[in-house]
Amino acid sequence: MDFFEPACCFDTTAYTGTPDAAPTGETINVPRIVRELDAMYDGGREAEAGGFLEKTRARAAEIGDWRGELSILSELLGHYRRSGEREKALRAIEDALALIRRHHMGSTVSGATVMLNAATTMKCFGRAADSVPVFEHVCRVYAANLSPEDYRFGGLYNNMALSYADIGDYDRAEHCFKLAMEVIKRCENPDNELAVTLCNMAEMYDKIDHEDERIGVCMEQAWEHLNAPGLPGDGYHAFTISKCAPSFDYFGYFLYAKELKERAASIYAGN
Repeated sequence: MDFFEPACCFDTTAYTGTPDAAPTGETINVPRIVRELDAMYDGGREAEAGGFLEKTRARAAEIGDWRGELSILSELLGHYRRSGEREKALRAIEDALALIRRHHMGSTVSGATVMLNAATTMKCFGRAADSVPVFEHVCRVYAANLSPEDYRFGGLYNNMALSYADIGDYDRAEHCFKLAMEVIKRCENPDNELAVTLCNMAEMYDKIDHEDERIGVCMEQAWEHLNAPGLPGDGYHAFTISKCAPSFDYFGYFLYAKELKERAASIYAGN
């Protein structure tokens, strides 16, 4: 499997160099915080999750744990996308990129992963053109450090495709979607991610031609993945449904959409 070859890249000078050493002294427990956060999402307590992350980020900054703060900023970016809080999201993007610049983390996989999250958030809030060079930078960092089959390429290609589609570069968008699916298929329990990718592809084909027969093919395949045998009915599946159900509604699959929404509600009620 080959890497995607980005067309261009932004000036990386301010982001790269020798990464700073990890902070010394007191640090926040990021794995524990992420577990607590996942429990909140699984229980449908998203409003509580936002305040929890903001307080944790403030604590990390207070004790000088910049790596912990960067990790929590990355989680906040995802949260603000879910909650639709545009202004908070844009401030978090700037803060995260500033930390990466300050500590020369832009050429590391961990720093690039936060940049991927920032670019995804840019796209989510109407800044697709600004996100593309950031995605392309992440693509180069990943290609220099990871196997082309690494699961992280799945998220990169999928989100980069969405930005290409938003700016009308459908050829690159389709290529990235297909690369994303090849990566995702090799991962454990790929069905949620494959369903999201197929819904995204259907929406791209709709932008090109409302009558494109590939739309229906993608949506039927997405439905199959959302009903795959053994697919865990957990909070992540419910979140996947929240991303896919609007596509089913939009394309007229109303019974599918109704069943998915009821399933998600049942999952949240059970948690």
